Amino acid sequence: MSTMIEESIRKAIREMVGGSKGPPVAFLEPVGDRGLFGPESMSWEIHADFMSMMIGGISSLILQALHPGALGGVWDHSTFREDLKGRLGRTAFFIAATTYGSVSMAENIIAKVNLIHQKVQGVDEFGKFYSATDPHLLAWVHSTETSSFLSSYLTHKNNNISTRQEDQYFDEMTLLANKLGAPGLPKTKIETLHLIRQYRSELHYGERARSIVQLLDHFPTSLPTKPFVKLITEAGFANLPDWAFAFIERKKPSVLQRIAINAAVAMIAKPVRMALKDGVAAHSRRRIDGKS
Repeated sequence: MSTMIEESIRKAIREMVGGSKGPPVAFLEPVGDRGLFGPESMSWEIHADFMSMMIGGISSLILQALHPGALGGVWDHSTFREDLKGRLGRTAFFIAATTYGSVSMAENIIAKVNLIHQKVQGVDEFGKFYSATDPHLLAWVHSTETSSFLSSYLTHKNNNISTRQEDQYFDEMTLLANKLGAPGLPKTKIETLHLIRQYRSELHYGERARSIVQLLDHFPTSLPTKPFVKLITEAGFANLPDWAFAFIERKKPSVLQRIAINAAVAMIAKPVRMALKDGVAAHSRRRIDGKS
């Protein structure tokens, strides 16, 4: 692949989620530090595929917006509506730092997020008190995020992992949930999906959630990167669980539509993966191997 094509892909990704223009050298130190999970983990495997992670990130944001308490914190205390790319970029860096960073990098960003969460509270659109430190809300955010990431990975990267490996992923990710203030979450896929179903009666698709969905549906981007970004958001919507489509008053994609979306993602994923082959995961492996 030519350097020009690789750089254009990197530019499109930066437009969507922000991020540094240079290599992630912060992940090279300290030498030998395995971080919270290590390269043998399923978290390393699943989070390494940026294409499927972007898609899963879109679907998780849609699901999270359906809970008035979770949305209240975003609505009142963030620049999400004015700076969608900034929000996605911060989320992407949090995942990268906690998955691939050194122990100190991971612990520092977790502490930073916990400190921010202590200040995020108010009343939602129904006048009900919410707090970003509420374990119930944190459990919703964490479970929809991990399930969306895994679903996207299975669809767009590798659908041949075992049930044991799927469960290993959820088990590993409870480490993050615990550190963020949501202890005791399910450690298997089936239990996580069951927990998500238990929240259904609390969800609401009102004006606030509609505006978030519309924002994602019309993701702000420049004209040259619009086709790439449009494909990612369409794939993000397609990655939603079946029950969510009726909830957001949207037709479930047909089999043919899913085939077309998946084929388009597969086509663009090859150059994206090539362009990002020397990314965060590669740098982190050098740190662990002592080759920084």
